[in-house]
Amino acid sequence: MLHYGTMGHIFLIKGGIFLFSNISRKYRETALIKLIAVGLIIGIGIALYVPAIIPIVAVLGDVFVRALKGVAPILVFVLVMNAMAQRTVGSGAALKPIVRLYIVATFLASVVAVGFSFAFPSTLHLVVADATIAPPSGIVEVVHNLIMNVVDNPLHAIANANYIGILAWSILAGIALQKASPTTKNTVRDFAVVMTQIVLCVIRFAPFGIMGLVADAVGTSGVDALIGYLQLLAVLLGAFFSVALIMNPIIVWAHIHRNPFPLVFTTLRESGIYAFFTRSSAANIPVNLQLCKRLGLNPEVYSISIPLGATINMSGAAITIAILSLAAAHTLGIQVDLPTALLLCLIATVGACGASGVAGGSLLLIPVACSSFGISNDIAMQVVGVGFIIGVLQDSCETALNSSSDVLFTATAEFAERAKEGTLESADLVPRHEG
Repeated sequence: MLHYGTMGHIFLIKGGIFLFSNISRKYRETALIKLIAVGLIIGIGIALYVPAIIPIVAVLGDVFVRALKGVAPILVFVLVMNAMAQRTVGSGAALKPIVRLYIVATFLASVVAVGFSFAFPSTLHLVVADATIAPPSGIVEVVHNLIMNVVDNPLHAIANANYIGILAWSILAGIALQKASPTTKNTVRDFAVVMTQIVLCVIRFAPFGIMGLVADAVGTSGVDALIGYLQLLAVLLGAFFSVALIMNPIIVWAHIHRNPFPLVFTTLRESGIYAFFTRSSAANIPVNLQLCKRLGLNPEVYSISIPLGATINMSGAAITIAILSLAAAHTLGIQVDLPTALLLCLIATVGACGASGVAGGSLLLIPVACSSFGISNDIAMQVVGVGFIIGVLQDSCETALNSSSDVLFTATAEFAERAKEGTLESADLVPRHEG
């Protein structure tokens, strides 16, 4: 016979298991966006009212971002390789309009940034920058670095999250696998499915990660560091929002001739929010891939275009480079003419592509842009220091714009084809299901 105490323990354990099972089931059934909103509120509450536990919950944010960054390189390699191996005739052509949208949007974003800088000139209180920072010496070096990243050792590229190299080698491997046996192709496909499932498991813990990230950001940085640079920050944010809510919708409308805002708001809400807090386009690749799936897009196309967008679709970075460079010019009393401004837009576009995958990469390209005004590297590096000060919001908004537009333009290109064929429905512009 069991002792009453033993039976009580068993009952308590079973009750705990039942309760945990119900909570777990409710968690899985609740839309991820709602859970993230709850995590966001809790994170702010912890930062404001229980700051003592910030170091504890901050670990959750670090683990979440580290997990995404850890799995993203191998995920991208496998997915792109599988997409190329399974590729059917015509999918390569489908990438051309997406790449064109990426490049055009990045250039137009730099034009918008120049317009904001001319309309609202900012004066900087330059500070001493970190002497350890070593930006590229010119646009030639940027291009050189891009080429060298392409031919990087594939294992080194994966280990160090060199996405340009990962893309190059995965595309080559996928093309080679096109002549492989169906059994080999099926194995590659199964491996891609396994990696996708692993990533989805990581993403389900996003609310806890967001809670930790928000608590740490609000608790440690606050807004005091931004007070002296409110105008510059306002110009940056104005340009970011103008591109996200005006320029990008115009581009989408011009291609699909439908109300663009359901698609725009979907990408901002379900991709931009993640990217805002992770501050990493690479870490957001799995989120974007899942959103593309929910939008019913062609996996052969988006499994390549999304990782590609994380490297070359850098509207936010182009804005940062242009505005901070022109702020430096205005501070020094340098008059910028129209040809120089156009050159700046071109430099910002090319430089933004070279900034991908590097923390604060857009800031490190500022000296390149400043050189077009004849500004010395010493002064340019002080501008970089200012950029790091306002990076609390600037980097988050920049990444949100970059990452959300990857999905936006991938969807726009495919929906444009459907519109030409007369098969595009308004319901296609929103995800098929939540969660």
